[in-house]
Amino acid sequence: MAAQELLRIEGISKRFVKPVDLAGRIANMMGASNREAVVHAVDGVDLSVAEGEVVALVGESGCGKSTLGRVIAGIHEPTEGRVFWRGQDIAMMDSAHRQAFTLGAQMIFQDPMSSLNPRIRAGEIVGEAPRVHGLVDAAGQAEYVATLFRQVGLDPDYRRRFPHQFSGGQRARIGIARALAVKPKLLVCDESVAALDVSIQAQVLNLFMDLREALGLAYVFISHDLGVVRHISDRIFIMYLGRVIESGRTDEIFREPAHPYTRALLDNVPRLDARKRSFSTVKGEIPSPLNPPPGCHFHPRCPLAGPRCAVEAPRRTVLSEGRIVACHLADGGVAAAA
Repeated sequence: MAAQELLRIEGISKRFVKPVDLAGRIANMMGASNREAVVHAVDGVDLSVAEGEVVALVGESGCGKSTLGRVIAGIHEPTEGRVFWRGQDIAMMDSAHRQAFTLGAQMIFQDPMSSLNPRIRAGEIVGEAPRVHGLVDAAGQAEYVATLFRQVGLDPDYRRRFPHQFSGGQRARIGIARALAVKPKLLVCDESVAALDVSIQAQVLNLFMDLREALGLAYVFISHDLGVVRHISDRIFIMYLGRVIESGRTDEIFREPAHPYTRALLDNVPRLDARKRSFSTVKGEIPSPLNPPPGCHFHPRCPLAGPRCAVEAPRRTVLSEGRIVACHLADGGVAAAA
């Protein structure tokens, strides 16, 4: 039996606009041509997450994956598109259903230290939200927090410590406990193990998997580390400059990548084998989201790009059930522009 859909986003775009400041407006009155700056962070993304599923967002820094994660978690409002929670558009929800979405989708941030209030003890950081939202009363808060600490592998006696008194791995666990405190169904993990030592990364990843099994959690796992993604995810969405360029099941993506960018990423994943290999990184720098290139965003760096790629954005081509790629190579080849 297929798992029920938990979250779906359709045509999500997010743009950040910096208006012209006072000096710029005064200069415009004298003949200058200063204009507002628009950052195209996310551009027309479709994505779904089933209950208990782990979906990974992968791409270089600046590709928009963290911004998309914040839209999914309800931190950012989308500029365009719709977000559905359990089949219902969150923009059309009443207050009770909107609160259920707000509590049901929680985010775990990359740097646990900067996401924890340094003046508040760990027990209060974890216990404040469930008390405010009526999930536990003041009398039961201490025991509730102690249970959460044990669940994430921390000694409950650490509740009276401040964030600076914990190690990086322990702070990561506090961030997880804080997210779990409101009983979510979806965790959006933004590079949540990237700042940890490798051995600690493995422990936290195993904790995520144990919590998934015990609580039926779904994850949107944002990472640049394909080794981690292969270990933890069911499906992968490859992002480049705000767009999803390839998506599919993890094993299929690793076995047979279809997009040139995906192949370049996978070719440079470190492997423990004795074969002699040559590494070839993706040439050039990722373009600025202030001025994304026309056509396929990847064409200035793509070794297989043709004239069509510079003028026509590739449509999404379905290769198989659940497998989608946005590349002219998949929709009939790179033909010359008309």
